[in-house]
Parts: sequence; C-alpha cells; structure tokens
Amino acid sequence: MKIGDLKPTTPVARSAARYAQTGEATASTQARSIADTASILGIPDAELTAKVRSAIMQLMEEVEALRRELNQSRQRISYLEQLADQDALAPAANRRAFVRELSRIMAFSERYETESSLIYFDVNGLKPINDTYGHPAGDATLMRIADVLVENVRESDVVGRLGGDEFAVILSQANAPTASEKAASLVATIEAQPLDWNGEEIPIKVSYGIYTFKGGDTAGDALAAADRAMYAHKMAHKRVSRG
Repeated sequence: MKIGDLKPTTPVARSAARYAQTGEATASTQARSIADTASILGIPDAELTAKVRSAIMQLMEEVEALRRELNQSRQRISYLEQLADQDALAPAANRRAFVRELSRIMAFSERYETESSLIYFDVNGLKPINDTYGHPAGDATLMRIADVLVENVRESDVVGRLGGDEFAVILSQANAPTASEKAASLVATIEAQPLDWNGEEIPIKVSYGIYTFKGGDTAGDALAAADRAMYAHKMAHKRVSRG
C-alpha cells in the first residue's frame, strides 16, 4: 500500500488533513498570483528570487489594502450623498434634492416632448394637531403621509417634502388626467385611516394641486403653478365645508 493511499481515520486527523490541503491551495494561489504579477511587471523567471517574491507579495498586500480603503470610501460617499438628499424627518427627498430631480425630469420632458406632472400636497390642520396633541403627533402625521406617498407611486416617480406641511410628487411621463386620478387616489388612501395617537384617532386631511409640464418651464415655475392649484383646491374645499 502506498503512503498516499492512507486516509485520515479520526476527526482530528481529518481536520489536520483539510487544513494542510487548504494551506497548500492558498500557497498555490499565492504562487500563481506572484507569477502573474511578475509577468505583468516584466520580471523574467530567472530573476524571480525569494527576495523579489517577498517584495512582490508586499506590493500585492499594499494594493489590496488600498482597494479595501477605496471601497470603504465609496460606500461612505454613497451614504453621505443619501443623507444629503434625505429629509430630516420623513422618508422622502428634501427640497434641494427634489428640485434637482424636478429640473432633470423637466429637461427630459422638453427634449423628448413627453408630458410629466407634479402634484403639490398641503396638510390641512397640522397646527391644531401640534397644539392639541403635541409636536410628536404632528411629526407622526407627516411621516404617515410620506409613507403613503412612497408606497403608492412608481419607482420612477419622486416623493419630496418641500418643508413644513408641504409634500410633492413628480409623476414621470404622466399627463393631466393620469395625474388627477393618481392624486385623488393618494389623497383617499391618506385620509382613509386616521392616525392612532395614544388611543385617540386623529383625522388626516390634505389638499392638492396638479401641474402638467412638457417643456419651457423652470422647476420654480412648476412648483409655483402646482402651489397655486393646491391653494385653489384648499379654498374650494373650505367653501364647500362652510356651505
């Protein structure tokens, strides 16, 4: 029987054998890596001495360390960019990021002559909620609205909090009838379920305005037009309530 035919018969022996095989595989991989690096650097096999191999190994380790640092830096930058675009309270884009995306989509619509729409939302009665139940209840109201908006639009759409009690949604490649239908659906979803605050139900009401754009406007023009439409809707709702 050849020595090579003997098999490890105990767990310890089997573990030792696996460790040895792993070590051999690692050494073989390192040797191939050193040979590949030497080839890239133009070092002849005859000059690949132990000292040269050691220097190449050190160089490879330094390159790997730099690669890890670069990946960590990229992840950190991505995280900071996300923080810079995120609203401080609600799970939505902040005003700066929203205006940037609105400008981008408006430029796309103008270039390709497609219609897209902007919906401007305003929370009705947020101040009484803050005064009666406290600002945490008002914050919970805003977060509920943001959650509903984010969960009920397409990934290609953009949800933003413009500040205070105002939100907006960019509906990419959506004409006025489509935007009107979507806005009504979003409002119905928001208002369908009151906020449960310490066992008490707080109704949530919102007004909205729509502006459809195709090109030629600025982001400021679009926001102002949608804001005016929202205000008109709010006033009409108040008149109906009084009547």
